[in-house]
Amino acid sequence: MERSESRRLPLLGIEKPSPARFAGAVLIPSGHGRSPYGGRRGEEASSRSAAASSATSSCREAGAVVAGVVLGKRSLGLEQPGMEGDAEAVAGPDPELAATMGFSGFGKKARTFDFNAMFEQTRRTAVERSRKILEEREKEAAEKELGCQHEAAAATDSHPMARTSSRDSDSSESKESSDEELIGPPLPHQGSAEDSDNELIGPPLPPGYKGSEEEEDEDDEDENIQEEEEDPVKKIPDSHEITLHHGTKTVSALGLDPSGARLITGGYDYDVRFWDFAGMDASLQAFRSLQPCECHQIKSLQYSSTGDVILVVAGNSQAKVLDRDGFPVMECVKGDQYIVDMANTKGHTAMLNTGCWHPKIKEEFLTCSNDGTVRTWDVNNDKKHKGVFKPRSAQGKRVIPTSCTYSRDGKLIAAGCQDGSIQIWDRNINVHTKFHCRQAHAPGSDTSCLTFSYDGTILASRGGDDTLKTWDIRHFKTPLNSVAGLPTFFPMTDCCFSPDDKLLVTGTSVKKGHGNGKLLFFERESFKKVYEIDVTDASVVRCLWHPKLNQIMVGTGNGLAKVYYDPLKSQRGAKLCVVKTKRKERQAETLTQDYIITPHALPMFREPRQRSTRKQLEKDRLDPMKSHKPEPPVAGPGRGGRVGTHGGTLSSYIVKNIALDKTDDSNPREAILRHAKEAEESPYWVAPAYSKTQPKAVFAEVESDEDETDDKPEWKKRKI
Repeated sequence: MERSESRRLPLLGIEKPSPARFAGAVLIPSGHGRSPYGGRRGEEASSRSAAASSATSSCREAGAVVAGVVLGKRSLGLEQPGMEGDAEAVAGPDPELAATMGFSGFGKKARTFDFNAMFEQTRRTAVERSRKILEEREKEAAEKELGCQHEAAAATDSHPMARTSSRDSDSSESKESSDEELIGPPLPHQGSAEDSDNELIGPPLPPGYKGSEEEEDEDDEDENIQEEEEDPVKKIPDSHEITLHHGTKTVSALGLDPSGARLITGGYDYDVRFWDFAGMDASLQAFRSLQPCECHQIKSLQYSSTGDVILVVAGNSQAKVLDRDGFPVMECVKGDQYIVDMANTKGHTAMLNTGCWHPKIKEEFLTCSNDGTVRTWDVNNDKKHKGVFKPRSAQGKRVIPTSCTYSRDGKLIAAGCQDGSIQIWDRNINVHTKFHCRQAHAPGSDTSCLTFSYDGTILASRGGDDTLKTWDIRHFKTPLNSVAGLPTFFPMTDCCFSPDDKLLVTGTSVKKGHGNGKLLFFERESFKKVYEIDVTDASVVRCLWHPKLNQIMVGTGNGLAKVYYDPLKSQRGAKLCVVKTKRKERQAETLTQDYIITPHALPMFREPRQRSTRKQLEKDRLDPMKSHKPEPPVAGPGRGGRVGTHGGTLSSYIVKNIALDKTDDSNPREAILRHAKEAEESPYWVAPAYSKTQPKAVFAEVESDEDETDDKPEWKKRKI
């Protein structure tokens, strides 16, 4: 069936051009090898495509127009089935079509593209580019190896040069084959059997690629880190220190919040000071100071697990809880001291020794007292304790707990007593002890500190018998390690574990003028002293090693709180304040007289303009009255017409006071009657009050000295 020469497109309203109009058109065959119109016309179009290179410009313009029509048909969905994948026709211009579409022509040549050739060219360019990049990197690596290893220079030099020469020849061939710009990403390096195992395989590395020397440096750093992990002494942050001046008396309490932002110190001077590392400058001044327990020495200070409240234990019987800014939140109730059984009282009845927070429950804390009890408290209930534990001696008598603490998981409560024993209870069972050691320390000494290791299996105790011991709570009868000869003069001398649990730290006490107090570091396993720090010429009482900051805080007997840190190993804390400069002191404000300047006022109302002090002094010197020097007093006999002052010397003053005549020879009656006439003429005090009611004065009758007659009744007689 023969197709019609023309057909009208329904949507565009134009006629489909007939094959006669496409004379000289260029048809590019597609995968199916058919023209859009099929049959003989397709064969003729395919024959014309062989002469596409010699087509005239008019044919190419017509082909551009027809190509636009074909694309328009495809975009409008007018392409018939069976036409997909056929050849694209390039025909000459059509006046009717140009008038309908609204343009006269493209005016450019229609280019033909061979995609297979383009892909091949891109592949060759990418291969050449990748080869050049790899050659440059190999040259750089070879130069570095030659500089570091002179012995293997010849062996290192042979392979890269061979590869370079072969790749140079390949690159010259590829340059001749293509003059176009490099296109496409670089291809990965093709590894060969001659390449070493260390050579990179895959896409090119980023610009931050590190050579062999930098890799060696990294290996050295890894070795140094490994050595530090093996040697815990290198982890001690003591290269730098700052000193906080708390006062003049012993710093007996230290506390640091979990984040390490604020430090609190308490001492024998009853003061609690707040230090903010982020807010301090190089002057290292506390931002707040208060006396929460009036005239009681501070025994212990500790932040809760969340850091929002502070437990204050002082020398009284009532512990206090403060917020972060020092304002009271809760105060424990005082027990009845006339009750014999301390379990029946609501609170402590004697001086507190220490206290601490529960590590998991933020509302619960623990205290111990000289009343022989260890009590747990709830912040939300200040009327009564939460639980009570009563340590007993071997004879069942009451003993005084001097230190107490929770285990790391909060399930155990440990207390060190004055009889030298260490007793441990289950937190939920307060009747019998779960573990106890009767001869942990010397009887009669105050166990100043108990602390658990971070793994929760080891308990360290600092005894008043100048010893430091560690205990395995699973085998609590004998200590794991012990060291003696560590003097302590304070009932709150601390000991603590390092953050990695490999070291144990404590301080020593010294008498005044007998050396320096030291901070000693012992290995946890062998108890060998591995390091020590000379702190100051006073006792080291408190010590604290914060795991997050990796800084050590020390409280001393002369009122100082020192912070040891390392800029490389420590985080924040003291590093924040030492870099800040001191704030300039504000000059004292002075009150000055305000002057009203009214230049247009009348002279009598105009105030003199303020002058400088220097000019005022110069003007006063010109005034003879103000510049007149007063004459000094005359000493001794008078001269120059001036009589010496009587009593100017010590002897004359004494004579004057001794010879002073103080006798009064005046007659008192005459002195009173001297005013009688004046009082009678002008009365002032008594007479005016009776001038109307009693114009005539009535005086009392003069009593006779005769005895009263007996004829008067008894009730009228005068009683003697």
